[in-house]
Amino acid sequence: MSQSNALRREVDAAPALRAQSFDIKPLPGPVGAELIGLDLSQALTTADFSRVHQAHLDHHLLVFRNQRITPQQHIDFSRRFGPLMIHVLHQFHLPGHPEILTVSNIVEDGKPIGLGDAGKYWHSDISYKELPSLGSLLHAQELPSEGGDTLFANMHLAYDTLPAALRNAIVGKRAVHSYLAQYGQLQKEGNWRPNLSAQQIAQVQEVVHPVVRTHPENGRRALFVSEGFTTRIVGLPEDESRALLAELFAHSVRPEHIYRHRWQPHDLVFWDNRSLIHLAGGTPDHLRRKLYRTTIEGDVPF
Repeated sequence: MSQSNALRREVDAAPALRAQSFDIKPLPGPVGAELIGLDLSQALTTADFSRVHQAHLDHHLLVFRNQRITPQQHIDFSRRFGPLMIHVLHQFHLPGHPEILTVSNIVEDGKPIGLGDAGKYWHSDISYKELPSLGSLLHAQELPSEGGDTLFANMHLAYDTLPAALRNAIVGKRAVHSYLAQYGQLQKEGNWRPNLSAQQIAQVQEVVHPVVRTHPENGRRALFVSEGFTTRIVGLPEDESRALLAELFAHSVRPEHIYRHRWQPHDLVFWDNRSLIHLAGGTPDHLRRKLYRTTIEGDVPF
């Protein structure tokens, strides 16, 4: 048999992708939809993937229930949206899968297995890079019997509802984002954060982004500042910068802008870091929590 005929038979024998029947149910509140009936352990057809992609743009946050997927399947699905980012804290990469950051309060043999204080301050993932994140996918592995919620704030709404004076104050403004903005404080408050090596510090140099960014896919404007990573507004005296940022932070997280996600076993939540900021609601110290996170690289904000 010729090589071409053998290859043709191999292709013909490969299982064809099958379309899945699933529904998109908007969540109550200012953001989010639940995808019902979709199994991410199966590769998606182009049409199914397009529906998921459009739902993500429409709702900014998608909840996939009861996803019994492997770390590699998690990575493969995430990668369909773009290149994956490797978190600077290599200490908490999932062994064998550096694309996955372990988010966990579990301590084994006296050492944390993951980042136990992740999300303690409102933030957009990896906004401290020249190419901030498009979105993140967080998959529940082990959940506490109480607590452990994640809150998300819609930054399109935050911008749309800015008082006129505050909106005028930020026209054309740019702000500094730094991974180290709260790092020292987090080290004081707990034992989750390792000292960074010189090589790690070199990976997280300060960057400057617009205070208001335009979403590259839906064209809408959104605030792009957060208490977690934004340190100052370029060109303003320190006191004015601090006061203006405080106003923006407070306005961003008004109750009407927020969706609270109460995790269920094996949930996978996919949110848009260009549209949202998020916060960990906190877990009692004696209860175990573990989740796996991938992060997709985005574009230069404009």
